[in-house]
Amino acid sequence: MSLPKVAFIGTGGTMASLGRGPLDIQDYGAAGNVMHADEIIAHWPQTTLVADVIPVRYRNIPSTGIGFSDWKALLATCDQLVAEHPDLAGIVIGHGTATLEETAWFLNLTSKIAIPIVVVGSQRPSSAVSSDAGMNLINAIRVAASPEARGMGVLVVMNDEIHGAREVTKTATLRMQTFRSPDFGVLGHADGDAVAFYRQPMRPRAPNTEFDITALETLPRVDITYAFAGCDGTAVRAFMAAGAKGIVSAGFAPGFTAPGEAAALKDAVKAGIVVVQSTRAGSGRTFRSKSLRDAGFLIADNLNPQKARILLALALSVTNDPDEINRIFRTY
Repeated sequence: MSLPKVAFIGTGGTMASLGRGPLDIQDYGAAGNVMHADEIIAHWPQTTLVADVIPVRYRNIPSTGIGFSDWKALLATCDQLVAEHPDLAGIVIGHGTATLEETAWFLNLTSKIAIPIVVVGSQRPSSAVSSDAGMNLINAIRVAASPEARGMGVLVVMNDEIHGAREVTKTATLRMQTFRSPDFGVLGHADGDAVAFYRQPMRPRAPNTEFDITALETLPRVDITYAFAGCDGTAVRAFMAAGAKGIVSAGFAPGFTAPGEAAALKDAVKAGIVVVQSTRAGSGRTFRSKSLRDAGFLIADNLNPQKARILLALALSVTNDPDEINRIFRTY
Protein backbone atom coordinates (compact mmCIF):
# COMPACT_ATOMS: atom_id res chain seq x y z
CA MET A 1 0.00 0.00 0.00
CA SER A 2 1.48 3.33 -1.06
CA LEU A 3 1.85 6.17 1.42
CA PRO A 4 0.08 9.51 0.92
CA LYS A 5 2.14 12.27 -0.66
CA VAL A 6 2.69 15.32 1.56
CA ALA A 7 4.84 18.38 0.82
CA PHE A 8 6.90 19.95 3.59
CA ILE A 9 7.92 23.59 3.21
CA GLY A 10 10.62 24.68 5.62
CA THR A 11 10.89 28.31 6.69
CA GLY A 12 13.24 27.87 9.62
CA GLY A 13 12.33 28.37 13.26
CA THR A 14 13.09 26.29 16.33
CA MET A 15 12.21 23.05 14.57
CA ALA A 16 14.95 23.73 12.03
CA SER A 17 17.54 24.76 14.60
CA LEU A 18 20.48 22.82 16.00
CA GLY A 19 21.87 24.09 19.29
CA ARG A 20 25.32 23.74 20.79
CA GLY A 21 24.42 20.55 22.61
CA PRO A 22 21.54 18.35 23.79
CA LEU A 23 20.82 20.60 26.79
CA ASP A 24 20.77 23.83 24.78
CA ILE A 25 17.01 24.39 24.75
CA GLN A 26 16.80 28.19 25.01
CA ASP A 27 19.71 30.06 23.41
CA TYR A 28 20.13 27.68 20.48
CA GLY A 29 19.71 30.53 18.00
CA ALA A 30 23.15 31.79 18.92
CA ALA A 31 24.65 28.71 17.27
CA GLY A 32 23.38 29.90 13.88
CA ASN A 33 22.81 26.35 12.63
CA VAL A 34 19.47 26.16 10.85
CA MET A 35 18.40 23.28 8.63
CA HIS A 36 16.47 23.47 5.37
CA ALA A 37 13.42 21.30 4.71
CA ASP A 38 15.33 18.37 3.19
CA GLU A 39 17.82 18.46 6.05
CA ILE A 40 15.01 18.40 8.61
CA ILE A 41 13.50 15.33 6.95
CA ALA A 42 16.93 13.68 6.95
CA HIS A 43 17.32 14.55 10.64
CA TRP A 44 13.92 13.02 11.38
CA PRO A 45 13.75 10.06 8.95
CA GLN A 46 10.78 8.66 10.88
CA THR A 47 8.65 11.13 8.92
CA THR A 48 8.96 8.87 5.90
CA LEU A 49 7.13 6.10 7.79
CA VAL A 50 3.86 8.03 7.60
CA ALA A 51 4.02 9.68 4.17
CA ASP A 52 5.93 10.13 0.96
CA VAL A 53 7.37 13.50 1.96
CA ILE A 54 8.38 16.07 -0.64
CA PRO A 55 10.75 18.52 1.06
CA VAL A 56 10.58 22.05 -0.33
CA ARG A 57 13.28 24.60 0.43
CA TYR A 58 11.89 28.05 1.00
CA ARG A 59 14.32 30.19 2.96
CA ASN A 60 15.28 30.08 6.58
CA ILE A 61 14.04 33.19 8.33
CA PRO A 62 13.25 33.92 11.98
CA SER A 63 9.50 34.04 12.29
CA THR A 64 9.87 37.48 13.88
CA GLY A 65 10.83 38.65 10.38
CA ILE A 66 7.93 37.09 8.46
CA GLY A 67 5.30 39.33 6.93
CA PHE A 68 3.14 39.89 3.87
CA SER A 69 5.80 39.20 1.22
CA ASP A 70 6.54 35.80 2.75
CA TRP A 71 2.85 34.98 3.17
CA LYS A 72 2.26 35.76 -0.49
CA ALA A 73 5.29 33.68 -1.52
CA LEU A 74 4.12 30.75 0.61
CA LEU A 75 0.69 30.88 -1.03
CA ALA A 76 2.34 30.85 -4.45
CA THR A 77 4.49 27.88 -3.41
CA CYS A 78 1.41 25.98 -2.25
CA ASP A 79 -0.37 26.71 -5.53
CA GLN A 80 2.65 25.51 -7.48
CA LEU A 81 2.91 22.28 -5.47
CA VAL A 82 -0.74 21.47 -6.12
CA ALA A 83 -0.26 22.11 -9.85
CA GLU A 84 2.88 19.96 -10.02
CA HIS A 85 1.55 17.09 -7.90
CA PRO A 86 -2.12 16.36 -8.63
CA ASP A 87 -2.00 13.47 -6.13
CA LEU A 88 -0.75 15.64 -3.27
CA ALA A 89 -2.69 14.87 -0.09
CA GLY A 90 -1.63 17.88 1.93
CA ILE A 91 0.99 20.52 2.70
CA VAL A 92 2.90 21.11 5.92
CA ILE A 93 4.71 24.40 6.63
CA GLY A 94 7.45 24.39 9.25
CA HIS A 95 7.48 27.73 11.05
CA GLY A 96 8.92 29.55 14.04
CA THR A 97 6.41 29.82 16.83
CA ALA A 98 6.65 33.61 17.34
CA THR A 99 4.29 34.46 14.48
CA LEU A 100 3.03 30.97 13.62
CA GLU A 101 -0.56 31.82 14.53
CA GLU A 102 -0.50 34.91 12.31
CA THR A 103 0.80 33.02 9.28
CA ALA A 104 -1.80 30.29 9.80
CA TRP A 105 -4.61 32.88 10.09
CA PHE A 106 -3.48 34.79 7.01
CA LEU A 107 -3.31 31.58 4.96
CA ASN A 108 -6.71 30.56 6.31
CA LEU A 109 -8.17 33.80 4.94
CA THR A 110 -6.43 33.75 1.56
CA SER A 111 -5.53 30.24 0.41
CA LYS A 112 -7.54 28.90 -2.52
CA ILE A 113 -6.35 25.29 -2.55
CA ALA A 114 -8.62 22.45 -1.46
CA ILE A 115 -6.07 20.20 0.21
CA PRO A 116 -5.17 20.71 3.89
CA ILE A 117 -2.45 23.13 4.93
CA VAL A 118 -0.95 22.45 8.35
CA VAL A 119 1.44 24.86 10.06
CA VAL A 120 3.79 23.34 12.63
CA GLY A 121 6.64 24.39 14.86
CA SER A 122 8.38 23.27 18.02
CA GLN A 123 9.32 24.69 21.38
CA ARG A 124 12.71 22.98 21.50
CA PRO A 125 15.32 22.59 18.77
CA SER A 126 15.82 19.36 16.89
CA SER A 127 19.15 18.85 18.68
CA ALA A 128 17.67 18.86 22.19
CA VAL A 129 17.45 15.64 24.18
CA SER A 130 13.78 16.44 24.85
CA SER A 131 12.89 17.95 21.48
CA ASP A 132 9.26 18.04 20.44
CA ALA A 133 10.23 18.80 16.84
CA GLY A 134 10.17 15.26 15.48
CA MET A 135 6.82 14.23 16.91
CA ASN A 136 5.21 17.55 16.03
CA LEU A 137 6.39 17.20 12.43
CA ILE A 138 5.24 13.60 12.14
CA ASN A 139 1.83 14.48 13.53
CA ALA A 140 1.50 17.49 11.24
CA ILE A 141 2.25 15.26 8.25
CA ARG A 142 -0.31 12.72 9.43
CA VAL A 143 -2.95 15.40 9.85
CA ALA A 144 -2.20 16.94 6.44
CA ALA A 145 -2.63 13.51 4.86
CA SER A 146 -5.88 12.81 6.70
CA PRO A 147 -9.03 12.92 4.55
CA GLU A 148 -10.90 14.32 7.58
CA ALA A 149 -8.67 17.41 7.51
CA ARG A 150 -10.13 18.54 4.19
CA GLY A 151 -12.54 21.39 4.62
CA MET A 152 -11.21 22.31 8.05
CA GLY A 153 -9.27 25.32 6.81
CA VAL A 154 -5.65 25.90 7.75
CA LEU A 155 -4.66 23.94 10.84
CA VAL A 156 -1.96 24.17 13.49
CA VAL A 157 -0.56 20.98 15.00
CA MET A 158 1.53 21.10 18.17
CA ASN A 159 1.84 18.87 21.22
CA ASP A 160 -0.46 16.20 19.71
CA GLU A 161 -3.27 18.78 19.38
CA ILE A 162 -5.05 19.99 16.24
CA HIS A 163 -6.11 23.63 16.35
CA GLY A 164 -8.05 25.86 13.97
CA ALA A 165 -6.15 28.85 12.63
CA ARG A 166 -8.74 31.37 13.80
CA GLU A 167 -8.63 30.55 17.51
CA VAL A 168 -5.14 29.22 18.20
CA THR A 169 -2.59 31.42 19.96
CA LYS A 170 0.76 31.07 21.70
CA THR A 171 0.20 31.38 25.45
CA ALA A 172 3.54 30.53 27.11
CA THR A 173 7.17 31.34 26.41
CA LEU A 174 8.81 27.97 27.03
CA ARG A 175 6.23 25.32 27.87
CA MET A 176 5.45 22.53 25.40
CA GLN A 177 1.69 23.12 25.67
CA THR A 178 2.04 26.76 24.63
CA PHE A 179 -0.47 26.70 21.72
CA ARG A 180 -4.04 26.87 22.97
CA SER A 181 -7.45 27.78 21.57
CA PRO A 182 -9.10 29.88 24.31
CA ASP A 183 -12.85 29.55 24.83
CA PHE A 184 -13.39 26.74 22.32
CA GLY A 185 -10.51 24.26 22.59
CA VAL A 186 -8.92 21.94 20.08
CA LEU A 187 -10.51 20.50 16.95
CA GLY A 188 -9.00 17.10 17.62
CA HIS A 189 -5.89 15.12 18.46
CA ALA A 190 -3.14 13.31 16.62
CA ASP A 191 -2.96 10.18 18.74
CA GLY A 192 -0.68 7.22 18.20
CA ASP A 193 -3.34 5.11 16.57
CA ALA A 194 -5.40 7.71 14.73
CA VAL A 195 -5.97 11.31 13.75
CA ALA A 196 -9.24 12.11 15.51
CA PHE A 197 -11.39 15.19 14.87
CA TYR A 198 -14.27 16.11 17.18
CA ARG A 199 -15.51 19.46 15.90
CA GLN A 200 -15.07 21.79 12.93
CA PRO A 201 -14.72 25.56 12.63
CA MET A 202 -17.94 27.49 12.07
CA ARG A 203 -16.61 30.64 10.36
CA PRO A 204 -15.69 30.74 6.63
CA ARG A 205 -12.20 29.42 6.02
CA ALA A 206 -9.81 28.40 3.26
CA PRO A 207 -10.42 27.87 0.44
CA ASN A 208 -13.88 29.46 0.61
CA THR A 209 -13.14 33.08 1.50
CA GLU A 210 -13.60 36.37 -0.33
CA PHE A 211 -10.00 37.59 -0.23
CA ASP A 212 -7.70 37.40 -3.26
CA ILE A 213 -4.22 38.84 -2.77
CA THR A 214 -2.69 37.85 -6.11
CA ALA A 215 -2.64 41.43 -7.39
CA LEU A 216 -1.52 43.02 -4.11
CA GLU A 217 2.03 44.23 -3.63
CA THR A 218 1.47 45.17 -0.02
CA LEU A 219 -1.28 45.45 2.57
CA PRO A 220 -2.67 48.71 3.92
CA ARG A 221 -0.84 49.76 7.07
CA VAL A 222 -2.61 48.65 10.24
CA ASP A 223 -1.09 49.19 13.68
CA ILE A 224 -1.92 47.94 17.18
CA THR A 225 -2.07 50.16 20.25
CA TYR A 226 -1.86 48.39 23.61
CA ALA A 227 -3.85 49.75 26.55
CA PHE A 228 -2.22 50.29 29.94
CA ALA A 229 -3.03 52.38 32.98
CA GLY A 230 -2.37 55.98 32.02
CA CYS A 231 -1.96 55.49 28.26
CA ASP A 232 -2.49 58.88 26.64
CA GLY A 233 -2.76 58.33 22.88
CA THR A 234 0.88 59.04 22.00
CA ALA A 235 1.12 55.74 20.10
CA VAL A 236 -2.12 56.45 18.25
CA ARG A 237 -0.88 59.83 17.10
CA ALA A 238 2.39 58.26 15.95
CA PHE A 239 0.50 55.67 13.92
CA MET A 240 -1.62 58.40 12.35
CA ALA A 241 1.53 60.30 11.39
CA ALA A 242 3.01 57.12 9.91
CA GLY A 243 0.05 56.77 7.54
CA ALA A 244 -1.98 54.06 9.24
CA LYS A 245 -5.21 53.17 7.43
CA GLY A 246 -6.43 51.15 10.38
CA ILE A 247 -5.70 50.83 14.08
CA VAL A 248 -6.54 47.92 16.37
CA SER A 249 -6.97 48.82 20.02
CA ALA A 250 -5.79 46.03 22.33
CA GLY A 251 -7.93 47.43 25.09
CA PHE A 252 -8.87 46.56 28.63
CA ALA A 253 -11.41 43.75 28.93
CA PRO A 254 -14.16 43.63 27.82
CA GLY A 255 -13.22 46.29 25.26
CA PHE A 256 -12.33 49.87 26.10
CA THR A 257 -9.25 51.98 26.78
CA ALA A 258 -8.03 54.92 28.86
CA PRO A 259 -9.60 58.36 28.28
CA GLY A 260 -6.53 59.90 26.67
CA GLU A 261 -6.12 57.07 24.22
CA ALA A 262 -9.84 56.94 23.51
CA ALA A 263 -9.74 60.62 22.57
CA ALA A 264 -6.85 60.00 20.17
CA LEU A 265 -8.67 57.05 18.61
CA LYS A 266 -11.75 59.22 18.08
CA ASP A 267 -9.53 61.72 16.27
CA ALA A 268 -8.26 58.86 14.11
CA VAL A 269 -11.81 57.94 13.11
CA LYS A 270 -12.50 61.57 12.22
CA ALA A 271 -9.38 61.47 10.01
CA GLY A 272 -10.78 58.49 8.08
CA ILE A 273 -8.84 55.75 9.89
CA VAL A 274 -10.76 52.59 10.74
CA VAL A 275 -10.51 51.71 14.45
CA VAL A 276 -11.29 48.19 15.65
CA GLN A 277 -11.65 47.47 19.36
CA SER A 278 -10.08 44.24 20.54
CA THR A 279 -8.89 43.31 24.02
CA ARG A 280 -5.62 42.42 25.69
CA ALA A 281 -7.39 39.79 27.84
CA GLY A 282 -6.57 36.83 25.58
CA SER A 283 -10.08 35.41 25.69
CA GLY A 284 -13.66 36.47 25.08
CA ARG A 285 -15.62 38.80 22.80
CA THR A 286 -15.70 42.53 22.60
CA PHE A 287 -19.14 44.04 22.13
CA ARG A 288 -20.21 47.24 20.40
CA SER A 289 -21.32 49.29 23.37
CA LYS A 290 -23.00 52.66 23.02
CA SER A 291 -19.70 54.43 23.67
CA LEU A 292 -17.97 52.45 20.91
CA ARG A 293 -20.82 53.09 18.49
CA ASP A 294 -20.81 56.79 19.30
CA ALA A 295 -17.04 56.93 18.72
CA GLY A 296 -17.34 55.10 15.39
CA PHE A 297 -15.24 52.14 16.53
CA LEU A 298 -15.80 48.65 15.14
CA ILE A 299 -15.28 45.48 17.17
CA ALA A 300 -12.98 42.50 16.71
CA ASP A 301 -15.45 39.97 18.15
CA ASN A 302 -13.17 37.42 19.86
CA LEU A 303 -10.14 37.83 17.59
CA ASN A 304 -6.98 38.70 19.47
CA PRO A 305 -5.29 41.96 18.45
CA GLN A 306 -2.70 40.40 16.13
CA LYS A 307 -5.35 38.47 14.23
CA ALA A 308 -7.73 41.43 14.15
CA ARG A 309 -4.90 43.41 12.57
CA ILE A 310 -4.56 40.90 9.72
CA LEU A 311 -8.30 40.75 9.04
CA LEU A 312 -8.55 44.55 9.11
CA ALA A 313 -5.65 44.90 6.66
CA LEU A 314 -7.27 42.42 4.26
CA ALA A 315 -10.63 44.17 4.64
CA LEU A 316 -9.03 47.55 3.88
CA SER A 317 -7.50 46.07 0.75
CA VAL A 318 -11.01 45.78 -0.72
CA THR A 319 -13.07 48.50 1.01
CA ASN A 320 -12.94 51.59 3.20
CA ASP A 321 -16.62 51.40 4.12
CA PRO A 322 -16.97 50.86 7.91
CA ASP A 323 -20.27 49.03 7.47
CA GLU A 324 -18.70 46.60 5.03
CA ILE A 325 -15.68 46.11 7.28
CA ASN A 326 -18.06 45.49 10.18
CA ARG A 327 -19.72 42.76 8.07
CA ILE A 328 -16.33 41.19 7.36
CA PHE A 329 -15.53 40.99 11.08
CA ARG A 330 -18.94 39.47 11.79
CA THR A 331 -18.35 36.93 9.01
CA TYR A 332 -14.81 35.79 9.77
